[in-house]
Amino acid sequence: MAKSFPWLKVVHHPTNRGYGGALRTGFETGLQELVFYTDGDAQYDPRELARLWQAFSPEVDFINGYKISRNDSLHRIVIGRLYHWFVKLAFGLRLRDVDCDFRLMRKGVFEKVRLTRSSGVICVELMKKVQDHGYRIAEVPVHHYHRSYGKSQFFNFPRVARTLRDSPDSGWSSWCDGAISRRSEHAAAARTAVR
Repeated sequence: MAKSFPWLKVVHHPTNRGYGGALRTGFETGLQELVFYTDGDAQYDPRELARLWQAFSPEVDFINGYKISRNDSLHRIVIGRLYHWFVKLAFGLRLRDVDCDFRLMRKGVFEKVRLTRSSGVICVELMKKVQDHGYRIAEVPVHHYHRSYGKSQFFNFPRVARTLRDSPDSGWSSWCDGAISRRSEHAAAARTAVR
């Protein structure tokens, strides 16, 4: 590809570092002020990047695409909805679609957001940290198409279970600790109120 497009910077991993590893490398090696990423399986139309660009302004740091309609098999739609509902609840995400991999962001976001995950949970980690650091997020509807290339590695029950197990550093442990702490505080406040 680099021979055909001399302006293209190609980065290789000697061994497979997973989806999250590929994203982290892309974010780290990007040279421009803005970073865009999407998957290469033709489920999104790269021409819709123009929609994200139109939503950009000095008041926006991060544009998150969301699927107008998910074009997948029924079981993937069901698993996807359950997963999305769970991560929104578990991590307090205020997004329409956490797993829409069609995003445009300022490179400067990564001065504060440090990503660590190598699996598909990196999307949750990214959006949780972007939200928690107070970056301004806009959401834009994009079309989602039937997969033309490759096979999904993510939305099946064993993979989702492994991803949830992979989640501790992206907030799962913190969320559990916070929930336990809040429950203890509420119980203590209730005991005080009863006295």
